[in-house]
Amino acid sequence: MNKFRNFMYGRYGIDNLYNFLFLLYIVLNLFIDNKIINILELILIIYMFYRVLSKKIYKRNKENQIYLNIKKKILKPFNNIKRNIKDKDHIYKRCNKCKTTLKLPLPNKIGFHKAKCPKCKKIVTLFTLKKEKIEIISKK
Repeated sequence: MNKFRNFMYGRYGIDNLYNFLFLLYIVLNLFIDNKIINILELILIIYMFYRVLSKKIYKRNKENQIYLNIKKKILKPFNNIKRNIKDKDHIYKRCNKCKTTLKLPLPNKIGFHKAKCPKCKKIVTLFTLKKEKIEIISKK
């Protein structure tokens, strides 16, 4: 165990990009059987080991940050959907003008209604009847 620990000292190791590449490898390996895909899997494994064993920590960290930024941009439209599923008392709606996320009360009855954004004063159409104070969650 000490030999392995000494060998890995100063090397980059496992990060989020490695986990994604490993998951991609498993999906490709399980569901697709093709010679070209097999070559891509081999290249993917070589790249994964290269990243894990690399001593250029700054470059590997930069690659991981690029991956995380891309992942964040792809998943950003689904943040309010995730919040709406978790929070049973409120609806999360985004203002189209100032991009502020609004926390609105859950509707008592079915119907389209309007609320005013406290930042830009634009009317936001939402699906609620209950009038309460609007909370600002985040501004982008």
